[in-house]
Amino acid sequence: MNDSTDNAVINAGDDTFDAEVLRAPRPVLVDFWAPWCGPCKAIAPVLEEIAAENGGLRVVKINVDDNLETAKKFSVSAIPTLLLFQNGEVKDRLIGNAGKSKLLEFIAQVS
Repeated sequence: MNDSTDNAVINAGDDTFDAEVLRAPRPVLVDFWAPWCGPCKAIAPVLEEIAAENGGLRVVKINVDDNLETAKKFSVSAIPTLLLFQNGEVKDRLIGNAGKSKLLEFIAQVS
């Protein structure tokens, strides 16, 4: 895990998912996205803001086109899909674009 980027969005893949998400010492919001997805592009700046403002939360992005194994493992069938992890377990799932207030409410479950 790269602690120097803890307040930035981290890009992870099939090979780094366990270290970046499942073994993270704090809650993790994972964004399953793809470059061609309009709603994914729309939510990206909001996730960057949340990462910068919430030191107790790690924000990780997974490109589903490049990381099919992880997307399949967590039954991601639509994007963007946001999964909220705590202690290596999925606590909740949010599908689709959401505004900042809704995302903050979503992550408040583990803060």
